[in-house]
Amino acid sequence: IEKGAIVTVCSHLGRPKEGPEDKFSLGPCAVRMGELLGKEVKLADDCIGDGVKELVDGAKDGDVIMLENTRFYKEETKNDPDFVAKLAAPFDLYVNDAFGTAHRAHASTEGVTKFLKPSVSGFLLAKELKYLDGAIENGAKPMAAIVGGSKVSSKITVLNALLDKCDKIVIGGGMVFTFLKAKGLSVGTSLVEDDYVETAKEVLSKAESLSKQILLPSDIIVADKFDPDANTQIVSSDAIPDGWMGLDNGPKSTEEQKEFLSDCKT
Repeated sequence: IEKGAIVTVCSHLGRPKEGPEDKFSLGPCAVRMGELLGKEVKLADDCIGDGVKELVDGAKDGDVIMLENTRFYKEETKNDPDFVAKLAAPFDLYVNDAFGTAHRAHASTEGVTKFLKPSVSGFLLAKELKYLDGAIENGAKPMAAIVGGSKVSSKITVLNALLDKCDKIVIGGGMVFTFLKAKGLSVGTSLVEDDYVETAKEVLSKAESLSKQILLPSDIIVADKFDPDANTQIVSSDAIPDGWMGLDNGPKSTEEQKEFLSDCKT
């Protein structure tokens, strides 16, 4: 910006179901970014189309534009080629500075790199990777990793890499239930990726063959529905009732995790 570039920012917010939703608009983000930069950030009313092109073509050196939520189009997460071409069309080059989404092959993170050259990492992404690589390659032992999130599918590459480097791994979040099912346990109506149960078995087997430790919760907070008024109870991880869903670690698991990590240096 200081050197006169016209910068266009894109991002996503929430999980819109069917097209644009006011509550997921990036309007407040544009206002806040403007406050932080001390200059106006113009919000496009879309992330593709003639309106975006006109806004970019009419911008002056040093201007900042923010595209509207890319996830207002289902084609974003599907990395649809036609959508990618439209998204990339007004621009010359691409910088990804979002470490938290860099693992996803979406239109705005992977697809556009096929159209925009150069496509590079930003300074924040580079800093994250440098820190992560240093921690893993040169970290003091014992080394532990805590892996969460809802999906095994988006973490499997990371899990396999961490097994080669770490001594201990704590698994949390929704992916716990895919692993519990892989161990032959009933998980009720908990979130499970059935296509990745075999993959989870392979991860557990690899850990055993490498003499690495993977810690799964021993007790689970379950509910009879996903609702603020749901009935809840704490049960053993091998006793989740039919019709109930796991939502979080139980208190026993939390204490076990503390003990599990107590001797780790990294």
